[in-house]
Amino acid sequence: MAAPKRGRSASAQSKPGRSLALILIAIVALTGGMFASGHKTPRLGIDLAGGTSITLKAKADQGSAINKANMDTAVDIMNRRVNGLGVSEAEVQTQGDDNIIVNIPKGTNSKEAQEQVGTTAKLYFRPVLASEPSGAATQSPSPSASSGGSSSPKPGASPSSSASSKEKASSSGSPSPTATATSQGRAVTDALKAGSTPSPSGSASGKPSPTPSASKGSGSGTDTSKLQAQYAALDCTKPTDRAKAGKNAKPGDTIVACGQNDKVWYKYLLGPAGVDGTEVKKAQAVFDTQGASGWQVQMTFTKSGADKFADVTGQLAKNQQPQNEFGIVLDGEVVSSPFVRQAITGGQAEISGSFKQEEAQSLANMLSYGALPLSFQEQSVTTVTAALGGEQLHAGLLAGAIGLALVVIYLVVYYRGLSVVAMASLLVSAILTYLIMTLLGPAINFALNLPAVCGAIVAIGITADSFIVYFERIRDEIREGRSLRPAVERAWPRARRTILVSDFVSFLAAAVLFVVTVGKVQGFAFTLGLTTLLDVVVVFFFTKPLMTVLARRKFFADGHKWSGLDPKGLGAKPPLRRTRRPAGPAGPVDPKEA
Repeated sequence: MAAPKRGRSASAQSKPGRSLALILIAIVALTGGMFASGHKTPRLGIDLAGGTSITLKAKADQGSAINKANMDTAVDIMNRRVNGLGVSEAEVQTQGDDNIIVNIPKGTNSKEAQEQVGTTAKLYFRPVLASEPSGAATQSPSPSASSGGSSSPKPGASPSSSASSKEKASSSGSPSPTATATSQGRAVTDALKAGSTPSPSGSASGKPSPTPSASKGSGSGTDTSKLQAQYAALDCTKPTDRAKAGKNAKPGDTIVACGQNDKVWYKYLLGPAGVDGTEVKKAQAVFDTQGASGWQVQMTFTKSGADKFADVTGQLAKNQQPQNEFGIVLDGEVVSSPFVRQAITGGQAEISGSFKQEEAQSLANMLSYGALPLSFQEQSVTTVTAALGGEQLHAGLLAGAIGLALVVIYLVVYYRGLSVVAMASLLVSAILTYLIMTLLGPAINFALNLPAVCGAIVAIGITADSFIVYFERIRDEIREGRSLRPAVERAWPRARRTILVSDFVSFLAAAVLFVVTVGKVQGFAFTLGLTTLLDVVVVFFFTKPLMTVLARRKFFADGHKWSGLDPKGLGAKPPLRRTRRPAGPAGPVDPKEA
């Protein structure tokens, strides 16, 4: 039998410290990331932390519209609504092709959550009476005189946008006047007294008629003072203020609202709705290749909507900034506020500005569908109390502790000194798993639920199995009569192959389970797959190098009876020794005669 190449064995044994140092650096880096993120514990799912879980399914009668773009738009709108409840750590995500799961932890009232998600919200076009950055006494930005942009905030898309007639894209309008500082006193009062642009009556002729209730403040000094006080006190940087702004308002009411632009919150005073979002027949995001104005949102109105929009924009064009803007309001939040320079007729309009593709598509979806792009049917609502979640978490951790204790007892009894290697490897694997799960919470909204805890418990056996495979290969080499150091190196290639095949099968099963299932079972599959990958990392970069280091220590190298590698206890064969045959005569010997 050919002897192993010394060079390969020496190279493999020479620098195990590098691998151990790499594991240490990874642990330190992940720990630093955990503290930097501000999350020191894994994010818990509904079944462990308590809360409300709502499952919604897109209706089959709109199957042609069920696609990734529409589902993502629905998730974005629902997330906006759930956050309006003032609940931290709320989660809205798609599962499968047509399911949306809304998880609201901390025992939130399920009835309130159900009212916020899954229902078709209202979208309105409202004239802007006043606007300014919230929480700051700065002036409203001065608009550009060019037809390509405006500095009026356009939350959710770009800081500049304009609305112009599609038929007259190059129409010449008078430059917009410079905006003056919007005070929280006389300017707001003057805007309310101005009537806030008459709201179309919705008659067949489409002609606008001043609505007496166009502004609640125009007919009552008390209501005017109330709106003025609401606008002055509104701080859109506070989630509670944003949730209350415009709540339960009717289309004919003058309201206060919030909108975000470039991560800066603005507050608005908005007049009665001039056009209902349902009167937008079609909206789409297009890229302007001729005018070089980038991404645009093109709108087509119904016949009645076209008449109303023409009347409203005609009135707005006569006003100064910001009262020549109209706010596109969805769920009480201003998602865009473009300005107009002239009446937009013909039932077609376009909103242009420094849009990105995703921003233009998002605004087009909101305009097209008025709110949710799909109809949803409520599948289930599950409410778990925090006490019940705590009991389930305690039971899961207790089961894991019992399973780990049984594994440790088995390792100590059967492998003795080698159990130290196994327990150290399990500890490293547990640390890496904890750190990664903690970081995945804020990164991808991963929540540790009860099935995920079960997956982590199952992973204890998978990880221990890898160590056992390697230890048994080393013992086999010692039984063949080899000393520990060459036994460690010769056992590794065969053990490595077995470990990789075993872990590949486990990971493949976890991946298939994750793809074909929905709901909490995916938590089990995800955790099982993650811990399987970590098993490979730990065995390659910790267990094997640590065995190489310990093979140089006298306690293990001499085969102490408590090391778990005692040659006598393993029934090792004595080393094979080759003996030389005695040398024969140099040449043929003549036989002697008797």
